[in-house]
Amino acid sequence: MFFTSSTPSSEAKSAIAGSPAAVRQAGFVPQHTLAHAVECVGVGLHSGLNVTMTLKPAEPDRGVVFRRIDVAEGSGDVPARFDNVIDTRMCTTLGNRAGVTVGTTEHLMAAFAGLGVDNAIVELNGPEVPIMDGSSAPFVFLVECAGLAEQAAPRRVIRVVKDVGFSDGPIRVSLSPSDHLSLDCEIDFKSAAVARQSLRLGLVNGAFRKELARARTFGFLEEVEQLRALGLARGGSLENAIVVHDGRVLNEGGLRYDDEFVRHKALDALGDLYMAGAPIIGAFKGIRSGHAANNRLLHALFADSSAWRREDLSVAEAQAAEISFHARAAAE
Repeated sequence: MFFTSSTPSSEAKSAIAGSPAAVRQAGFVPQHTLAHAVECVGVGLHSGLNVTMTLKPAEPDRGVVFRRIDVAEGSGDVPARFDNVIDTRMCTTLGNRAGVTVGTTEHLMAAFAGLGVDNAIVELNGPEVPIMDGSSAPFVFLVECAGLAEQAAPRRVIRVVKDVGFSDGPIRVSLSPSDHLSLDCEIDFKSAAVARQSLRLGLVNGAFRKELARARTFGFLEEVEQLRALGLARGGSLENAIVVHDGRVLNEGGLRYDDEFVRHKALDALGDLYMAGAPIIGAFKGIRSGHAANNRLLHALFADSSAWRREDLSVAEAQAAEISFHARAAAE
C-alpha cells in the first residue's frame, strides 16, 4: 500500500536515526505521538454500550491503530485507513480481515488530525468509540491531558498535486492542490433549523480547536425510530447530539455556533480524510457530502497515482503555509 512504499530522503534517513531535535535540525517537522496513556469511559452512539477507551503512544510510522481488547488476542488491531472502511451509514466504521469492527471513529480521528497526532494506539473494550458529547472537544481534552511527544522521524504528508473528485446527483466532493489543508463545506436540509449553510476554513494556527472541535453531531427526531430499527442511534440523546424537530433545536442551551451543523460536517470530513494514513495537503470541497462520499473521494485520489505525492514535511514549508494563509486571509 502507498503508506509503506515511500523512501525517505537521505537527510530524512539521517534524522530518523537521531532524535526529534535532529529531525528539526535536518529541516523536517517531527512526527508526534502521545506522551502518556489516557483513559475515558462513555456510551456508544449507535450500539448504546458503555465502552472504555484508552489512548496510548505508538512508535513512529505506525499511524493510528484501533485495538479491540474484547476479542481474541491477535485479531483486534484495525488500522485507521480508508481501505479498511466497511460501513458509512451514519458514521465511519472500520474493519479487519478477522471481521473485527470499530464504529464512530471520525470524531476521534478529527481530533488527532487537528492536534497533529501522527501515531497512536486506541484500545477499546467494545465495538465503538464513545460518542462523549457528540463533538471532538472531549478527545481534544484527553490528548491535551496526555500531552504530545515529538518522535525521531519526519512527518509524512500526502500532497494533492492534481484535481480529483466526483459527483453523484446533488453530492459533489473534490480535492485540489494547495499549500495547506482547507475545508470548504456546504449543506442544505429541508428543516428550517438547519437550512443551507456553508463554511470555508484553513486548518492552520489552531483553527481546529477554535472553529470545529466543539461542533456536535446532529439528527432529526422523526428519524430516531427508523435508525434504531436498523440498529443505529441506540445510545443517542440530547446529551450527545443536537436533536432537531419541527424546525427547531430541542437541546437546552441551543447551539454552540450559529452554523454548528455545517461545522460538524467539516469536522466529520477532517476525520474521514485522516484515514488517508497521513495528513493531506490539499483543498477539500464538499457539497452535501457525508462519510460515504468522503471515503469514495480517498479511493479516487489513491487510484490515480498522478494525483498525489507522499513527502516528508519540511519546517520551511510548514512556516510558509502559515504565512501564505494569513496573507490570503488579510487580502480577503
